[in-house]
Amino acid sequence: MSVPMDISVSEADTVDAVIERNGVVPEPPPSLPQIPPLPSSPQPPAPTLADDKIPVSVEVCLKSTSTARIEDVRSAVERMLENRNMSYVDGPIPVPLDDRFLLENVQRISVCDTDEWLENHDVLLFWQVKPVVHVFQLSEEGPCEDLDGDGQLSSFNEWILPAKEFDGMWESLIYESGLKQRLLRYAASALLFTEKGVDPFLVAWNRIILLHGPPGTGKTSLCKALAQKLSIRFSIRYPQCQLVEVNAHSLFSKWFSESGKLVAKLFSKIQEMVEEENNLVFVLIDEVESLAAARKAALSGSEPSDSIRVVNALLTQIDKLKTSPNVIILTTSNITAAIDVAFVDRADIKAYVGPPTLQARYEILRSCLQELLRTGILSNSDLQDDHNIILPNFAGLKEKLNAMLLPESQVLLSLCKQLLEAAEACEGLSGRSLRKLPFLAHAALANPHSCDPCKFLNTLIETAKRECSEIPN
Repeated sequence: MSVPMDISVSEADTVDAVIERNGVVPEPPPSLPQIPPLPSSPQPPAPTLADDKIPVSVEVCLKSTSTARIEDVRSAVERMLENRNMSYVDGPIPVPLDDRFLLENVQRISVCDTDEWLENHDVLLFWQVKPVVHVFQLSEEGPCEDLDGDGQLSSFNEWILPAKEFDGMWESLIYESGLKQRLLRYAASALLFTEKGVDPFLVAWNRIILLHGPPGTGKTSLCKALAQKLSIRFSIRYPQCQLVEVNAHSLFSKWFSESGKLVAKLFSKIQEMVEEENNLVFVLIDEVESLAAARKAALSGSEPSDSIRVVNALLTQIDKLKTSPNVIILTTSNITAAIDVAFVDRADIKAYVGPPTLQARYEILRSCLQELLRTGILSNSDLQDDHNIILPNFAGLKEKLNAMLLPESQVLLSLCKQLLEAAEACEGLSGRSLRKLPFLAHAALANPHSCDPCKFLNTLIETAKRECSEIPN
């Protein structure tokens, strides 16, 4: 007769201990039925944390007569911006009339462009925004030429940044979506990597930008505007900024084999500038193909051997500047294929700047029309306060036109349709030609002193068609 085994499991026993003692595995207790959780009431969204706020640059231009400390002005503007919504479309923020300190010292307060505007319907609420205030004062000195007194052309022009000459240039330039923001982010990363001491043998960057494309697309203007913008954005770290525009043609000597020495002499002056740690230097080389011509062509005998010395000297001097954290080289080219491959390879960004797209053409013409309305050159009695009227931007324009969601004014609706038609008629024109088009259209009017916007746009369309037909093949 078998004797039943006493199977007992204390809280301290493990399954292995029970098996070893009794030779059987205890059955697990019956599982309890699962009770579905009660439906929970919807929780309110968590408030936006400070780290999640969208940084928006706010530029504060001081009056030329202001002697206020930049830190004091920055603090005053930050207090003013507390609990304030922001919109890029609305333009500059009015200086508050009840703030005597700001009224005496500030010329304008501008909300800067950001990638977030279109996604947020051109308006950001105060709890979404983290304003980043940049205070600056424009230099009125103008360009300074480098004169050697030896009868040669000046080898470079120099500006103290931010310069009055370049004020507003960045905002006036309109390109494909994201190009300007891409350049700003690149420059910020290039300076940050250097500041943090990232090993350039492990992570390589040269602080060289190459903009290439057909003539008249605004490559040189974009380089100057970028230098101006960065001098404002990095003014805390670099209180002094300079733009050196190299005159490439002056570096070719009438004396054989001297050109390479002239390049070395120029860059030795630039090296002296960057030795000042608080000085941020931008070197602009326009039409860089004239200096960095492909050595392959020279070796084939189609170019003089002196050009080889120039390219070698340029590459050597650029490599020397890599060790300096406070220099950015900006270059442009109309003929990329003519540039030496070693120079192209050194460029971190090689951005194509082509003819303006339909959106860019519309925005360029819109900014021109806004300016003519602001100055009173164009006016219409049917438009209330036409000096301050704001024409809609291209984003969603056709949708708004079709849905008739624009303001009730039929005159404004007609203006937008004509403006879009004008932009379509300008296909093939460069940005430079587009900026001249409103002037040419005004000059073609029989009675320019009584200028109706709708009549003006009809003339603009005719002028655009004529200009496009006269473009040489």
